[in-house]
Amino acid sequence: MGKRIIFTGGSGKAGRHAVAYLVAQGHTVLNLDLKPLDIEGVNTLITDLTDSGQVFNALSIHFGFEGFETGKGPAPVDAVVHFAAIPRVLIHPDNETFKANVTSTYNVIEAATKLGIRKIVIASSETTYGVCFAEGDKDYQKFPLEEDYDVDPMDSYGLSKLVNEKTARAFAMRTGADIYALRIGNVVEPEDYARFPTFLADPPSRKRNAWSYIDARDLGQIVALCIAKDGLGFQVFNAVNDEITANEPSEAFLARWAPNTPIARPIEAFEAPISNRKVRDVLGFKENHNWRQYVPGAERKRQ
Repeated sequence: MGKRIIFTGGSGKAGRHAVAYLVAQGHTVLNLDLKPLDIEGVNTLITDLTDSGQVFNALSIHFGFEGFETGKGPAPVDAVVHFAAIPRVLIHPDNETFKANVTSTYNVIEAATKLGIRKIVIASSETTYGVCFAEGDKDYQKFPLEEDYDVDPMDSYGLSKLVNEKTARAFAMRTGADIYALRIGNVVEPEDYARFPTFLADPPSRKRNAWSYIDARDLGQIVALCIAKDGLGFQVFNAVNDEITANEPSEAFLARWAPNTPIARPIEAFEAPISNRKVRDVLGFKENHNWRQYVPGAERKRQ
């Protein structure tokens, strides 16, 4: 049975694919954003999420004009998915990036829990692993990157996502709600696969993304799985696809291109350096969009 879901940031690169996936699964979605979303049946409520009053109001409102027909007021919300954010550094000054991302996430989680919504999914980021927007050439502490990693970002965006994970944990402990944080990898839309041959030819260019990615459509599946899975309290999940963006096995590739980073456990043959083992084991994620399907000449070279 479909659920009623409020999705913040549904008009963005990752959000629009996730919303489309949820709608295709039979869910009803209200999008909160500063820009409209062109998906049939999805209303966009223009909302400034840094304003707590607007957030409380938006999370307790009709999804569309059809709601007025019931005469019973707004129907209950089953889940909130919070993707809205300033999406990277160097769009706004650093202090504004940090302030907007942290304040909006606090407002959304506080409003949702106080309104009795028991399932919240928030967008964290691969940047929490500390290399994506680091100053200089920083090495990862270990491979694979898993959810128990000592995350250590030095930039305003990655730091905001780390703070948001702590906010989510605090509210989950305080209220008993399920709040799942997705450390989303480099988001890839279908048209982005045309760039992969360039990535393969220049391995150092992908170090900041740990040679990992998430197909935007598979991200939608992960969000749906989070909404369907109850009772986990606070959780962090890496939201990435299965395989490394390289043609040679992962351990051999990492020995060549990240020689200063130790291997903490055996890595599956072509396992992505940002491991999605937890989301596969706990939520049952099965990717539908492996990058090799879309990149001519991609092959797995065995050694």
